[in-house]
Amino acid sequence: MKNIFLFSTLCFFSFSNYAQENITSELEKAYGERKYDLIISEHSEKVSEYPAKAIYYVAMAYYMKANDSKVLELMDFSIQKDKNDPDVHYIQGMTLNYVGQFDKAIESFRKAIELDSTNSNYFSGMGDSYVSQEKYEEALSQYMMATEKNEPIDRPFAMIPQIYAELNQPEKALMAFYKSKETISKESDSYINALFNIGLYEFLDKNYDKSEIAFKELIELVPSDYPSYAKLIQVYYGKKEYEKAKPLKKQLYKAYENGLLPDNLKSMFCFDQFDWKDKLILAYERFAVKEGELYYKHVFYVTNEKGDTEFTIQTENSPISVEMGGPKYAVGMDRGGTHSTFGFINENFKYDDLKSIVIKILNEQITPSSSSRKGKK
Repeated sequence: MKNIFLFSTLCFFSFSNYAQENITSELEKAYGERKYDLIISEHSEKVSEYPAKAIYYVAMAYYMKANDSKVLELMDFSIQKDKNDPDVHYIQGMTLNYVGQFDKAIESFRKAIELDSTNSNYFSGMGDSYVSQEKYEEALSQYMMATEKNEPIDRPFAMIPQIYAELNQPEKALMAFYKSKETISKESDSYINALFNIGLYEFLDKNYDKSEIAFKELIELVPSDYPSYAKLIQVYYGKKEYEKAKPLKKQLYKAYENGLLPDNLKSMFCFDQFDWKDKLILAYERFAVKEGELYYKHVFYVTNEKGDTEFTIQTENSPISVEMGGPKYAVGMDRGGTHSTFGFINENFKYDDLKSIVIKILNEQITPSSSSRKGKK
């Protein structure tokens, strides 16, 4: 009789283990097939009967449906049954990041790493927690470790250069953007971001050839990335290769006419920038013209170290001059509520000639032909 009872008990536990393994496999398969609603509707009320890993897959269904409170509830339940699954702690940490509980998230990631220190995701997740707290040095350390693991994910490679930028270390940021470009998938947004920043940093360092390579590749991959057209135009102006900029300008004007430009390009684009003493001069070209009315076409913004505009120098159409057969544009300046005019320039001017006039105005080498206090526009 005792043997029969023992045999029955063994059969019961064997059947129970089989059932638990079966439900876990069933949920894993359903999750892999993205049947999240099915998992939730058929299994969420039965989790008390399920093993830890099965509960994890139910929680993951809620994770994919962005139900953070339910995810945390079920992950806690899964951990109560088995605290040795690093993936459970990892998803718990990711969810805590989403709800802004970063210190708790860090603890979850630490537990995941204690159980498995080879997974790139766990270190990257902790890096995200530190970034959200603006603890950039700590974040950098975690992202760096994430890149050193087997089969590292893309995210840390994308985040490291941005951390260096936040830490005001542009040289390291540029090197990290190159590393990011070499490592991550070309199909990802992070690759495009890396290209843009490589182009930008190289441009600011006046490495125009390298900047050109980056922006040309970016435009080839994303022909609708119009801010990169404007940046490449600036590259060609930096190289004094103005003819190469013309087809890019035509593309911007066409996009403007079709209403395709983003907000920062809605009315004008920056085509050149240069230094004058301790000032940065930003040269913009406006798209729209007002036939028969006054408008500013090319505007040079004189900025201070804070990036604020102190005054502008610009080409201004002159309807009266055109009616009399004269040049289309006057060169004017708006400064401290006073408008000054410094003569005229032909419509088909060479840019170097206009730039030379602007610099002479800045150096007060040209006296205005007229000045007047401006009213409100």
